[in-house]
Amino acid sequence: MTITALHQLPLALTMLRAALGPVMVVLALVAPSHTAFAVCLVLALLSDYFDGVIARRLGIATEGLRRLDSVADSVFYLSALFSAWYLHSDLLRQHLMPLGALIALELIRYAFDYRKFGREASYHMWSSKLWGLTLFIGFFALLVYGGGGWTVTLAIYTGFFADFEGLAISFVLPKWQADIPTLFHAIRLRASEA
Repeated sequence: MTITALHQLPLALTMLRAALGPVMVVLALVAPSHTAFAVCLVLALLSDYFDGVIARRLGIATEGLRRLDSVADSVFYLSALFSAWYLHSDLLRQHLMPLGALIALELIRYAFDYRKFGREASYHMWSSKLWGLTLFIGFFALLVYGGGGWTVTLAIYTGFFADFEGLAISFVLPKWQADIPTLFHAIRLRASEA
């Protein structure tokens, strides 16, 4: 693989994850397949991990790539949520109140970030990485095994924690900044700039 092709790999992995979202929707609507859902979910998880690792290793983790990574995550997981709702709304209805509250919190976060910074946050917090892992587990249980239970509950409440931390970071930071691992890092960053 040439250097130029290697430098395109993080972008390709991010775009793959974004493209897998619509694939999941088509699968749900036209030809649900446990194996195909499993492949999509595993590829999305691996691409989410390796796009950042490779970009940082190559020194090309730009602001634009980090923001695109966040957008790809949103596209993929909204598509997965649609697919899970379409196929297993009976299971998700058991979590309707907390799921609705989590979606509302996500929208509040996006609105706050756009109002304050003029763009979406792209913190890539450790809590968001944990949420991504619990989302993978929850969607895998729903779409591959046709069950949910505690895995869906875990994903929802991990999402609350990540969103509250992200909102707190947005309150603390005076200007937009990418890659803030925790609220503690944001507080320390603000103190160093004061």
